[in-house]
Amino acid sequence: MNNNVLGTSDYIVFFIYFLIVASYGLYIYYKKKSVSTGSKDYFLAEGSLTWWAIGASLIASNISAEQFIGMSGSGFKMGLAIATYEWMAAATLIVVAIFFIPVYLKNKISTMPQFLSQRYNGTVAMIMAVFWLLLYVVVNLTSILYLGALAVSSISGFSLELCMYVIAAFAIIITLGGMKVIGYTDVVQVFFLILGGLATTYLALNLVSDHYGTKGIVEGYSLMTSKASEHFHMILKPDNENYIDLPGLSVLIGGMWIVNLNYWGCNQYITQRALGADLNTARAGILFAAFLKLLMPIIVVLPGIAAYVLFKDGAFQSEMIQNGSVNPDRAYPVLLNLLPAGLKGLSFAALTAAVVASLAGKANSIATIFTLDIYNKVLKPDASEKNLVLTGKIAIVTAMILGVLIAPYLGIDKKGGFQYIQEYTGFVSPGIFAMFILGFFWKKTTSNAALFATIGGFCLSLFLKFLPNWTDLSWLSGWGFSVKNVEGIYEIPFIDRMGFVFLFCVIGMYIISLSQKKEDAENKGLEIDIKMFKTTTGFAVGALLILGLLVALYGVYW
Repeated sequence: MNNNVLGTSDYIVFFIYFLIVASYGLYIYYKKKSVSTGSKDYFLAEGSLTWWAIGASLIASNISAEQFIGMSGSGFKMGLAIATYEWMAAATLIVVAIFFIPVYLKNKISTMPQFLSQRYNGTVAMIMAVFWLLLYVVVNLTSILYLGALAVSSISGFSLELCMYVIAAFAIIITLGGMKVIGYTDVVQVFFLILGGLATTYLALNLVSDHYGTKGIVEGYSLMTSKASEHFHMILKPDNENYIDLPGLSVLIGGMWIVNLNYWGCNQYITQRALGADLNTARAGILFAAFLKLLMPIIVVLPGIAAYVLFKDGAFQSEMIQNGSVNPDRAYPVLLNLLPAGLKGLSFAALTAAVVASLAGKANSIATIFTLDIYNKVLKPDASEKNLVLTGKIAIVTAMILGVLIAPYLGIDKKGGFQYIQEYTGFVSPGIFAMFILGFFWKKTTSNAALFATIGGFCLSLFLKFLPNWTDLSWLSGWGFSVKNVEGIYEIPFIDRMGFVFLFCVIGMYIISLSQKKEDAENKGLEIDIKMFKTTTGFAVGALLILGLLVALYGVYW
């Protein structure tokens, strides 16, 4: 690739970003240090995160290299339809704010395993604590670290290994300050992330307009919609080659809800930002995150579509080729390398901010689950507050070192980061979501039913994944539930598969719970009051505005 070297002005911009984040992080750390040094304060920033810090932190933790690189690549390949992950997340966040967060806060939940222990029993909680630790370290932490380093390396010209070490070190520094430092520095990170992301989108739209002899980003967008009209449909038809990834209406009324509700509502990494706040502050923060989610496709999808339009018309022919074929994931780095000096530094800072913020949030969640749910429950129940904080810090450094060591050997680059994370978490998310949702709202759900959802859901996911190798599923294609893959074999689309597994888990949990003795099905220590779900007028207005915008967006780009 040409121009993949940062200039002096780029380094100055990047250094200013680094200085601002580091200085603000130190300021928050020393300002808050005098107030409290307890473990709850360290892990959850109890009571001190404002609504805008919660909202910004949610987005900073969520948006990382797999979005910038992976979603732009998906925009290149399948168009705006991939934005359903972002737009449906906005609707999901409203559901989480109204129904999930009040349950967690009312019952003083600090971690997801703690919820499972309180609602079911210690066995369910411990199994899930160990599982989440493995998933967070081996799947999430490694993919964010590796993809982030890959992207930063392709823009800066530095080696992949060096980029991994630098990113990991920066993330450790922020994470060691605790949840308060993460929460407030994430506000700065999101500012750079959005500003740098918009700069790249601006460049991409201008490139399109210049290529066709016109001027301006509005003209550029208009040209994109006419030159690649097939890339501006949210709901794909069964004859579309990308239907297997985004199966038609399932992105609106099917499995996409399970993907999002599990991610935003049952995930320590995400909910941790709101668990230390009061209900109204937490809800306002989540609503702010939902508004930001509506903007994300402009930053992470449109550049990929712009690159597709230009590529189709003869541009970037050599840059987009990798190992003899077109690699869509190269779309975003190709565009970044065309940015002028200074702006390139800003976008470089945006990408680094996204990676570092995601890593910091993930490492903090790993430390929280390990310290509060394993170390303090099993290894040292009488540990002091100081000892718990120290253990958390050791867990952060250990997890990051493990991530750096194993990331290069997992084949993340071959599979694609976004698909890598979705595939491996998707085997268990239907069961986890069923266990949470019935645990919330049906008092008769038992611990054995929860174990069935976790283990049975995982086994069924594996069975459905490999079923096409053993039998012909073409008979399902009439209902749109099976489609030919690249090998020409009919398989059930990933998102539909999750929907089927979720229904199987719920039915199984219902039967098991009813078949057990009444005393086994008592709701264990979980307080739920219908008044908890009432919202303020301001929240209701904001939520209706977001839902109205979503209806308009899907209406226009159906």
